[in-house]
Amino acid sequence: MPTITMKRYAPLVKVTSALALSLVIIMMQLISAHAATKNIVDPVGDMAFVPVKGGCFQMGEAEQNTLHEVCVSDFAIGKYEVTQGQWQAIMGTNPSRYSSCGSDCPVDQVSWYDIQDFINTLNAKGDRQFRLPTEAEWEYAARSGGKNELFSGGNDVDAVAWYDRNSDNKPHKVGTKKANGLGIYDMSGNVWEWVNDCYSKDYYKTSPKNDPPGPNCSDKRVLRGGSWFNTAKDSRVAFRLRDNPGFSYHFSFGFRLATSSNK
Repeated sequence: MPTITMKRYAPLVKVTSALALSLVIIMMQLISAHAATKNIVDPVGDMAFVPVKGGCFQMGEAEQNTLHEVCVSDFAIGKYEVTQGQWQAIMGTNPSRYSSCGSDCPVDQVSWYDIQDFINTLNAKGDRQFRLPTEAEWEYAARSGGKNELFSGGNDVDAVAWYDRNSDNKPHKVGTKKANGLGIYDMSGNVWEWVNDCYSKDYYKTSPKNDPPGPNCSDKRVLRGGSWFNTAKDSRVAFRLRDNPGFSYHFSFGFRLATSSNK
């Protein structure tokens, strides 16, 4: 009778062990991400947040000569843009021009001041304090944690963004394009996103390195991310738009929330 040795099965054992280890690692990552997101509870109960580990990155664009190093602290940011259904649940109304898109579509046609009313109402209902992200936090999250990406999630705009060439001239339900490396959706395209900062063309030249709060206020606030109505160029993670914070007329202006703690 031939002798059976483990030597002939060694390659199979190695492959099986490696596969099992990979599965364990993936499961641990999924469980960790799910648990971290569940820790952040909003009064509505259906706003998902992604914890973002702080770090340093190159903010801006080399082509525009605006690259500068910025470091941000830990924070958490909305996995999705705030939806019409979430706005309705907090404010009792839906201001969106594209209300026919449905409750899972991003709220649109909201001014920066409208959003402050929403945030104040939301914060009065619970213990956690939500806010708009700073411009630096927004770009760091859009870049999948400070990576060198053209759009939020990579360089293929059609994979990650609704913009004028693929949107059929309308907004779409949140989360229907590919997420970026942090698991955040629609930071390129769908609707423009108001951030907290006031606008200054030259702020990058003088802004502090650590957690820049934005310049002293002018008559403009910053929006980021592009929209379904605009070109792919406007969906770049470094592109900046500014507008009057009181203007709510624009049908492609929306937002996502942030909170200062990622726990």
